[in-house]
Amino acid sequence: MSAADKPVLRVLLCAPRGFCAGVVRAIDAVERALEIYGAPVYVRHEIVHNKYVVEGLKTKGAVFVKELHEVPAGTSAPVIFSAHGVARSVPEDAARRNFFAIDATCPLVTKVHREATVHHKKGREVVLIGHAGHPEVVGTMGQLPEGAVTLVETAEQARHFTPRDPVNLAFTTQTTLSIDDTAEIVAVLKQRFPAMVAPHKEDICYATTNRQEAVKRVAPQVDAMIVVGAPNSSNSQRLREAAEREGCRVAALLQRASEIDWNAFGAISSLGVSAGASAPEVLVEEILDAFAERYTLQVETVHTAHEDVFFPLPRQLRPDAAE
Repeated sequence: MSAADKPVLRVLLCAPRGFCAGVVRAIDAVERALEIYGAPVYVRHEIVHNKYVVEGLKTKGAVFVKELHEVPAGTSAPVIFSAHGVARSVPEDAARRNFFAIDATCPLVTKVHREATVHHKKGREVVLIGHAGHPEVVGTMGQLPEGAVTLVETAEQARHFTPRDPVNLAFTTQTTLSIDDTAEIVAVLKQRFPAMVAPHKEDICYATTNRQEAVKRVAPQVDAMIVVGAPNSSNSQRLREAAEREGCRVAALLQRASEIDWNAFGAISSLGVSAGASAPEVLVEEILDAFAERYTLQVETVHTAHEDVFFPLPRQLRPDAAE
């Protein structure tokens, strides 16, 4: 199709989008470990929720395992814990097996772990707002003894939650939740339990918040919205939901350009594009290239926040530690 024959497509790119500081740190940790120690480097669970990133690290020598018993006994290779964080039992198990463990947990997730631990030490019952089965939730609940944390996923559950002691409660949240959904759940809990202790600083991370705000700005202005990200990525799913909530009639979560449904996206005049915090920019470009084959793109970037957050690598991987 010649350029003259292509319809014009106005593309609004959300900014910020894509990688956050915690994801950059986790990926860099695996790559730095490979540089220092060579292959293999074992990684417990996906380092971040993105198949493209994981496959790329595999080609460099990273070996992904679900549990530590899959790592060969006696290995001296590094064993890295993913950005989502792990239960307290995991590093304890690694120590028993004499593994060289490196914790790539996002510092903002570690903050939530510490909060939950402090509340527990002060005798408070901890309510965790999050999604059952998500690795971050499993890791946070695993910081405390069984039964010490109650998971609340919805406002409806918050309405029916029965604490052991209504005046001795605290809540914390998964870092990648919907801002609006979480606010509703917190409002219910605070109305029912006014003495409930909140986090000193909101647990939903800056990157999740910023990406949702950008999508909320763009979604009402476009015919369709694409969020680049993996289906098991919580923050990416929340971006798609945010677009739907703002009235965007077509909102899709896609991993690659090959997943574009041209029946849904083939007759639009405007498109919004964002990416979850674990999706690399190269995949955004791949999506745009696919549209450029069918449309003449007029691309604008919509800025809603500036991000300059940086997290240093785990101590074992810093230059002074590796000498």
